[in-house]
Amino acid sequence: MGRRGLRTYEGRVLARQDEDLDDQGAGFDIGTLLGRRRLLQLGGAGAAAGLLAACGSSATATTSAATATASATSSSGLAEIPDETAGPYPGDGSNGPDALEESGIVRSDIRSSFGTSTTTAEGVPMTLQLSVFDLADGGAAYEGAAVYAWHCNRDGEYSMYSEGITQENYLRGVQVADADGLVTFTSIWPACYDGRWPHIHFEVYPDVASITDSANAIATSQVAMPQAACEVVYATTGYEQSVTNLSKVSLATDNVFSDDQGASQTPTVSGDATSGFVVALPVGVDATTQTATGMGGSAPAGGGGTPPDGGTPPSGAPGAATTSSATS
Repeated sequence: MGRRGLRTYEGRVLARQDEDLDDQGAGFDIGTLLGRRRLLQLGGAGAAAGLLAACGSSATATTSAATATASATSSSGLAEIPDETAGPYPGDGSNGPDALEESGIVRSDIRSSFGTSTTTAEGVPMTLQLSVFDLADGGAAYEGAAVYAWHCNRDGEYSMYSEGITQENYLRGVQVADADGLVTFTSIWPACYDGRWPHIHFEVYPDVASITDSANAIATSQVAMPQAACEVVYATTGYEQSVTNLSKVSLATDNVFSDDQGASQTPTVSGDATSGFVVALPVGVDATTQTATGMGGSAPAGGGGTPPDGGTPPSGAPGAATTSSATS
């Protein structure tokens, strides 16, 4: 058992607290396999073998589930990440403000604004790790891919758009994937605002030179934050409104994740609300994807929910509805 009695496995909070280990979903299974692969690379086969032996039957069950998932998806064991809306607050130039044109956007720690402001967003610490794989290249690690990630603050507001923080650009940043396809962001846990399941937006670009035009994005998707960890975070000071908002939404009713309840978009989570959480998700993309001109990397509409004091997104761009119906 982990913090506050939550079930965990290998230090990660189980997203589906009432389900068996082998019913945690493809994202959890793949995360387990990726973690062991990195352990083999970093700690040697002997250390990894010892750890796997200690895991016993639970490890066997998870590995079996992962094997079945792999055979049903691709040679790399990973399906392409679902295409989702970028929402009305992307900050990528497709709907008003463009953080991707600003010097300083390529950074790992996205908690503070850069440029003329140094305001820091408060909240429970979170490290986001996205491992990008190119399915068009047999599932190989997508070294050199640029990932733009953004999300709301502890109050459910988006920098560059929400009232009072239009001059801020915190909780937005770009990282370039390393040889393992990994990008890492230091951030805070996002709020749950009315009408949407807690989430993180991201876009994948073929390289860092491509980020200045949102039409170059080859994937636009969202991370579905696990409920168990959300409940722990939202019990802390500053997230009080998220408790109420989370009680009114579910993955089954969310306009973005309801089709499959975020099966391939739910990350594995480890850590606690004091020292912070590590959120990890494998991301399968097709580098040959051609984004339609003018679409700005934005996926089909459907997302609902309006962050507090969100303001009205500019018109004439994908998702540019009034805040009462804007996707996010």
